[in-house]
Amino acid sequence: MLTVPDEQHAHVAAESFRMLADPTRVKILWALLQGESSVGSLAELVQSSTTAVSQHLAKLRLAGLVDSRREGTFVYYSATDEHVRRLLAEALSHAEHATGVATSDDGHMYRS
Repeated sequence: MLTVPDEQHAHVAAESFRMLADPTRVKILWALLQGESSVGSLAELVQSSTTAVSQHLAKLRLAGLVDSRREGTFVYYSATDEHVRRLLAEALSHAEHATGVATSDDGHMYRS
């Protein structure tokens, strides 16, 4: 029997894709899946301004995809969800195939 997602699950999935629809947010999330980081470190890593990274992090936090903790004057961010790791790994693997970088299942840079 053919089934489709209910309205609630379809909405949550679409919202997750919407949050991942920005290249900078994809890079930020992938970096956070490797470990906790500050805004300044993330900005340097993804080659963006701290203001832009802060705005992206605020959206990701509101969407429940990242957590934050304060230590003194610094705020550190981390990814919250292993599902996002698998979703990003598949999307980035697909990108490797689409660009011709990967031609088989071996040697993917983004496999988790």
